[in-house]
Amino acid sequence: MKETLKALLDLLDLEQIENDIFRGRSPEDRQQRVFGGQVAGQALVAAGRTVPVNRPVHSLHAYFIRPGDPLVPIVYTVDRVRDGRSFTTRRVLAVQHGKAIFSLSASFQIVEDGPAHQAAMPDAPAPETLPHAVERLTPVFGERAANAFVGRRPFDVRHVTPLTWEAAKDPSLATPESKVWLKVDGELPDDPMLHVCLMTYASDMTLLDTVLLNHGLAWGDKRTMGASLDHAMWFHRPFRADDWLLYYQDTPFAGGARGLARGQVFTRSGDLVVSVMQEGLVRVSDS
Repeated sequence: MKETLKALLDLLDLEQIENDIFRGRSPEDRQQRVFGGQVAGQALVAAGRTVPVNRPVHSLHAYFIRPGDPLVPIVYTVDRVRDGRSFTTRRVLAVQHGKAIFSLSASFQIVEDGPAHQAAMPDAPAPETLPHAVERLTPVFGERAANAFVGRRPFDVRHVTPLTWEAAKDPSLATPESKVWLKVDGELPDDPMLHVCLMTYASDMTLLDTVLLNHGLAWGDKRTMGASLDHAMWFHRPFRADDWLLYYQDTPFAGGARGLARGQVFTRSGDLVVSVMQEGLVRVSDS
């Protein structure tokens, strides 16, 4: 198992400090603000710790309220909103410096049968045929910076469509959709909640990039800044985060300094396992 994956699993293993109160931390190399996927994943871990294991999570809705400070712990308080016969509802508040930085509502359900259908999986080449992220990033940032960037990621990410930095250099590559294969860089234990929390973490890595791709913009281009505003996920079927998953993303709207992105996550066999929506702040300066 890659050391970065071990470190992420450690971050998701929250410390319980009181009934329904948990404490999490951030990576030591994080300098500016807490990664949104991290606080969402940790909040879902906190909620899941208060729910019976026979009730998997089926949806979450979250708001990013303030930037998280990576230098201090995050306290997660869980409100047991409802424990029904079929559904369980939890609300989680993440607090730093006495102020809320993130809120999450999650719903859990017993396993039931019912009518079933799904969207078709889009076409995409097999992940093994695609270049490693280092190969894609080296022409943009140089080999040393590319290795450093990828080395901090606990996921193996293979882009089918252009990177934002590639589209920023070549406007003809701008596209309203993005396809990315991803999986954690190692084998995981058979804990369904762990796989869900890891996908929650990963879902924030590339989703807002789709808005930038549509306009030939890129993070770090000295004119574009952004941040996640809210995030919603629906978990349709069990899956493994250590198997390849195709993350198909597109953007139906952008305006008012905000961009809306949506995603669908498919297994290699074509099963739709997760749906995602996110609105993010996207500001572009004239310089």
